[in-house]
Amino acid sequence: MSDTGVSRTGAGSLSTYRQPGLVLTDHHFTVPLDHTRPDGETIELYGREIVASGKAADRDGLPWLLYLEGGPGFGARRFIGPQAWLGRAVQEFRVLLLDQRGTGRSTPANRQTLPLRGTPREQADYLAHFRADSIVKDCELIRPALTGGAPWTVLGQSFGGFCLTHYLSTAPEGVAMALFTGGLPSLDATADDVYRAAYPRIRRKNEAHYARYPEDVERVRRIVAHLAEHEVTLPGGGLLTVEAFQSLGILLGGGEGTHQLHLLLEGAFVPTPAGPALADAFLENVQAQLSYAGHPLYALLHEPLYAQGPAFGHGATDWAADRIRAEFPEFDAARALAGDGPVLFTGETVHPWLFTTDPALRPLRETAEHLAARTDWAPLYDSARLAANEVPAAAAVYHDDMYVDTAHSLRTARTIRGLRTWVTDEFEHDGVRAGGPRVLDRLLALARGEI
Repeated sequence: MSDTGVSRTGAGSLSTYRQPGLVLTDHHFTVPLDHTRPDGETIELYGREIVASGKAADRDGLPWLLYLEGGPGFGARRFIGPQAWLGRAVQEFRVLLLDQRGTGRSTPANRQTLPLRGTPREQADYLAHFRADSIVKDCELIRPALTGGAPWTVLGQSFGGFCLTHYLSTAPEGVAMALFTGGLPSLDATADDVYRAAYPRIRRKNEAHYARYPEDVERVRRIVAHLAEHEVTLPGGGLLTVEAFQSLGILLGGGEGTHQLHLLLEGAFVPTPAGPALADAFLENVQAQLSYAGHPLYALLHEPLYAQGPAFGHGATDWAADRIRAEFPEFDAARALAGDGPVLFTGETVHPWLFTTDPALRPLRETAEHLAARTDWAPLYDSARLAANEVPAAAAVYHDDMYVDTAHSLRTARTIRGLRTWVTDEFEHDGVRAGGPRVLDRLLALARGEI
C-alpha cells in the first residue's frame, strides 16, 4: 500500500490494446474494504483507461475524466470504438471507466461470491461498504495514483450522479468539473418519499405507452390472464409471475423503451396442441430483460442507496417500493383484469418476491432482508457544503424522468452553488447514451460558462 492508501496491482506490466480509434489500458487497484480501517481487509478494483489513438503519444498531457456508471450494480459500459459520449470525451480527455466496487471486474458481489463472507448477516455487513460513500473514497485513493494529485472531471450517469453529489459533499478538491446526467438525488428524501413520487411517474409512462400502442392493452391483459392461471418458468429457471411480468415496465424509462416493450409483446403467444402458450422466443426475451444475474447489487442495494440513517431521521428502508405500491391500487393487476382497463407495468422498483422468482437472487433473500432492516446508515450528502460549492458543475435533468424525480433533482440543483441545469424532454433517462457527443458537449459548455 502506497502513502496514498492505494496500491497498483501489476502496475509494472499494464495491459494495453487497441480498438478502432482508441488505445485502452487496464488498471487494477487494491483499496480497503472499509475505509475507516485502512490497514484492514482489501478488495480489488478495475478501471479501463481510454485515449484517442491520435493522442496516445501525448496522453500524459491530457486531463482525466472519470466516468461513474448508473446502477447501483452495473460495471462501466464496455465500449467498442468511440461510441456515444466517449467519442466526444476522448477529443480532450484521458478517460477512466471505473467498475465500481462489487461490479464488473471489481471484486464482483453475487450469489456465487457472497457466501465466502459467511452468514447472510455477515454478507449484509459486507455489502454495507458498497454504497456511494465507499465508492467516492475509492475514487479519491485512485485519483492521485493516476493524475499525480490533479483533480479530474467526473461524469456521473444516474446513480453515478448520486456518487458525484457525495463527492462534492465530501471531497470537492478532487473534482475539476462535475457533470451530471439524470443523476441529481434528493438530499434528504426517504425511500418512502422516493417511491411516492415514483409511482405517479410510472403511471404516466404507462399511459404514454398505451396511447402510442393501444393494441398492447389487450395483449398485456391476455398475457397477465394467462400468467394468473399457469405457472410459467423462464428458460433460466426463473418464475414469470404476474408481478414479475409487470416489472418489464422498467423499459419505459429509456428513450427506446416503449418501442422495445411493444416489440417484445408482439409475439407473446404461439398455438400448441394444448392450446395457446407463451412462445419460447418471448420467454427468452423476457428473461434477458428481467434477470439480475449480471447486476445483483441493483436489487440488493437499490433502496439502501436512499438511506441516510438517524442523522436524517431515516429508519429502515423495509421494502419501501413494495409497501408504497399498496397506496396506488391502479397497479393491482387482478383489479385491472376485473374491469376493462389496462394492466399497468411497474418501473424501477425492487420487491421481496424478486428474491423468490429470480435464480440469481434466491440465495440472497436473507441477505436482502438484513439490508432492508438496517438502520445505521451514514449520511451521504452535506447541504451546507454543497451550498458553498466552487466546482464548475452542470446537469442534464430529463423532464418527467421515470427513474429520478425531476422535482427532487431541481431542488438539489438549486442547493449546489453554481450548478447550471439543462432541463430537456428531448431525451429520457439514458440521454447521455442516446444523445452521445451532443449531451456531453452541452454539459461541458454549461460548466465552463460558454453558453
